Amino acid sequence: MRQRPFGRTGLEVSELVFGGGWVGGILIHQDDDTRRAALGRALDAGINWIDTAPSYGDGKSEEALGWLLRDVAERPYLSTKVRLDLSRLDDIRGQVEASLEQSLKRLRCDSVELFQLHNPIGPETSGERIGVDRVLGKGGVADALDCVREQGLARFTGITAFGEAAACREVIASGRFDSAQIYYNMLNPSAGQDMPPAWRGHHLHGLIAACNARGVAVMNIRVLAAGVLATEQRHGREVPMSDAAPITTEEARARAVFDRLDERYGTRAQTAIRFALANPDISCVLVGMAELAHLDEALAAAEMGPLPDEALRDLREVYRSNFGLA
Repeated sequence: MRQRPFGRTGLEVSELVFGGGWVGGILIHQDDDTRRAALGRALDAGINWIDTAPSYGDGKSEEALGWLLRDVAERPYLSTKVRLDLSRLDDIRGQVEASLEQSLKRLRCDSVELFQLHNPIGPETSGERIGVDRVLGKGGVADALDCVREQGLARFTGITAFGEAAACREVIASGRFDSAQIYYNMLNPSAGQDMPPAWRGHHLHGLIAACNARGVAVMNIRVLAAGVLATEQRHGREVPMSDAAPITTEEARARAVFDRLDERYGTRAQTAIRFALANPDISCVLVGMAELAHLDEALAAAEMGPLPDEALRDLREVYRSNFGLA
């Protein structure tokens, strides 16, 4: 497993991160033997980072890691998150500290490498989005995360850079955070490249460039687009991150992608992972899995390496036609 620098932190991390989320769900939905086998196989292959959150299975992902990691000789890097109740922003620090305290209890550890804001970000607090002022202002998220870092409960802090792109870029440019989870995949690579005029989607323009300018590590999320890129079979956990990408639209886009690429570069999932690995500005790619075969598939993709230039050129042609959709 190749490694990449994790922004300005000095850490070297495996190209693939073991995703403990709901969509893949191997830590949440599988039996204990399968969970134990998955973690062991990932660590043996060189994966040195596991990402989780309290919302993944209402704590079940963190709880599973808590007992699974007891038998691991060298603990991998761990990251978890806090999702703030936006109706109680008068006590951001209290929410942050309580959430991390509960996560550490479930994880059965004293600290994590990375603690991240899980809420999407907007110019102001509205709906599900937290406003930039509440993130960067006095007594805001950045201050609260600095406090838990000063207490030794987390080495680094990060955000989920989703919501309104300009607001996310402003937060990244502040230099207050060490990492950003960024939505980037074959159906929506707008965070990392200029998109042609015909392309339609939730535009995340300039996010990866903003990270690079400040030495902020880029953690690639949703590389499989909630599984739509991996398979045409639906499991019911496909939760789109944006109203601009309902599952039916994502399915049509995925068909256009693989009508062009076919399986010349591996399975559908392997092609999607290799696409992300072709971007040298990405620090690591979070991969969720539902079963052991999915982990083996991801590991094989990393071994194959980044997609070649010819495949990337073909994809740009697909984007120029907006996937052939009206």
